[in-house]
Amino acid sequence: MKILSVNAGSSSLKFTLFELPSKENLISGYFEKIGIGNSFYTIKINNQKFEREVDLKDHSVAVKYLIEELINNKVISSLDEIDGVGHRIVHGADKYSQSVILNEEIIKDIESFNDLAPLHNPANLIGVRAFIKNMPNTPMIGVFDTAFHQTMPKESFIYALPYEYYEKYGVRKYGFHGTSHRFINKTICEKLGREDLKVISCHIGSGASICAIDSGKVIDTSMGFTPTPGVVMGTRAGDIDVSIIPYIMKKTNKTLDEVMNDINKKSGLLGISGISSDARDIKASVLENNERAKLAYDIYTQKIANYIAMYNNMLNTADVICFTAGVGERSSFFRKAIMEKFSSLGIKLDEEQNEEVFAEFGLISTKDSKIPVYVVPTDEELMIAKDTFDLIS
Repeated sequence: MKILSVNAGSSSLKFTLFELPSKENLISGYFEKIGIGNSFYTIKINNQKFEREVDLKDHSVAVKYLIEELINNKVISSLDEIDGVGHRIVHGADKYSQSVILNEEIIKDIESFNDLAPLHNPANLIGVRAFIKNMPNTPMIGVFDTAFHQTMPKESFIYALPYEYYEKYGVRKYGFHGTSHRFINKTICEKLGREDLKVISCHIGSGASICAIDSGKVIDTSMGFTPTPGVVMGTRAGDIDVSIIPYIMKKTNKTLDEVMNDINKKSGLLGISGISSDARDIKASVLENNERAKLAYDIYTQKIANYIAMYNNMLNTADVICFTAGVGERSSFFRKAIMEKFSSLGIKLDEEQNEEVFAEFGLISTKDSKIPVYVVPTDEELMIAKDTFDLIS
């Protein structure tokens, strides 16, 4: 069965076509700068990659080129061969705890959550509508970033604010990166042959979140009402004192939107270092003895370690800790620093194993480590495809 996974942003569209249940990646691509000029797309097939500059005035045009590439590369001979399309939807509020087959009623329902994810949900739905226009007879599936976290108990998701904020306006912790954390939990349980694992999943990339999972249910997660809080990220501040916001507004005469833009897009590794939001650039600058890069590195790794220690306590000692996403999967430099900062938990790093590059799964702690630590590469696109496969089967 051929399943297409789609992640549409406001000016981008990422896709992968899978053959399931074999999990074969047939072709993938990324359309960028849709509707804003100088647009282009990249296609990867048979371990080869090529790029084309084209005019992508809207997502429908991107979908048209996507379909052409599928046919021209002989991945399919007609659209009838695609059995389903799975779409990443960032926010399902507290209504959607599982993936769903999309129809007009559910799409309008998702639109009602736009205030909760104004940058993401509208963009996700642009992609949905573009595919419906081009493939009206193909099942469309919505896979929600927030769904996996709906198992959190109230004591984890309720804020210590007037309770009517939650009752009237839906102010609560929702959590994000749920599709990735679900994939990691499923993978580690399959690899270790247990469904009752207590897992700390560390999705550490440009965006980052930590998740405590007990027997497949989320106990707590670091992101909140929005993806802004939690650990320090590439450009996001993570947890801060909210009183800083009106203080900076008064000092700088900036608007609320301007200060929030600073917190989300000019903070984190970028804000502290003044160099870059990219962990690779921070590492290079740390090795050159740049003081602010070292400060950013220390704060970033300490905040992640703090969350891991807190969640270990909540789980009454985790069975396993997993690193995933860009930094978590590929930076032995950052993993080492994080693990050194929670060594009091009895965790020991295997220095040699930590330097390995793992295609699927790898242990980076020593045999006598109190909690085993693994690198588990995430695959959100495959998780979306699997959900789509299950629903249409």
